[in-house]
Amino acid sequence: MQLSFTKMHGAGNDYIYLDCRTTGLPEKIAQWSVQLSRRHFSIGADGIICICPPSTPGADATMRMFNADGSEGKMCGNGVRCVAEFLYTHGLPRDVLEIDTLSGRKTLRRLGAGQWQAEMGCFSAMAADLPAVNVGEGPLVHVALQAAGKTWDAACISMGNPHCVIQWPDEEVPTGSALAVIGPVFEHHPVFPERTNTEFVYVYSPTRVKMRVWERGSGETLACGTGACATAAALVLRGICPRETPVAVELLGGTLHITVQNDDHVLLAGPAVTAYTGVVEVD
Repeated sequence: MQLSFTKMHGAGNDYIYLDCRTTGLPEKIAQWSVQLSRRHFSIGADGIICICPPSTPGADATMRMFNADGSEGKMCGNGVRCVAEFLYTHGLPRDVLEIDTLSGRKTLRRLGAGQWQAEMGCFSAMAADLPAVNVGEGPLVHVALQAAGKTWDAACISMGNPHCVIQWPDEEVPTGSALAVIGPVFEHHPVFPERTNTEFVYVYSPTRVKMRVWERGSGETLACGTGACATAAALVLRGICPRETPVAVELLGGTLHITVQNDDHVLLAGPAVTAYTGVVEVD
């Protein structure tokens, strides 16, 4: 069968977007995510995001995201901004949109052409919310984590999905082949029974940091919205970054701006770009 799609990205974090508002979630979505996400052999992406009918009263749509390995994720900060941009340009031209996700409803506000701010909800550093085991209840601001033959000072943060934030001592944070070696060790660490996303972070100043990310189910990506939020939250808890002030998080695909509010809510602002539309043959 032929499948119509839209390719979009937020700071290079790219997904294949399917408009499922009238059809609902496809039965073979996990299979398609593996098949179509393969770079060089298919469309190529970090996964597939389905824009489905709203699941709560008053919402505009539901986001369902599937990683490149076919596993389903609960939340994607870059993805939800792109969903808002898609809805804005496909029948819902409103500056405020409400989008359901598996980690709760998110409010999206349009800041300008191709720019959206997402209310990401509250972060948590408690073990039960990640989940994380055998590290105490939390807050997990400084966790001595044994991995890859070293002891790491990790901050464990939930943004509706689990994150492990590692401060790096110099500007040369791991990426490429170096990240491909160390990233899976953290992703599959026994402390995280549902696996984890891992951010390696260098701090330039209290309002500017550099981040590289290994995402569970996708590997290295050019950006991770929830990872940027978790990074800012971890650095706020460590007394490095301020609250109520945007922190620029520099990623391979661009810069996201994160504000951690006094009540632990997190705001994520950044681009949402349509790359192209197309039709692909699927089984």
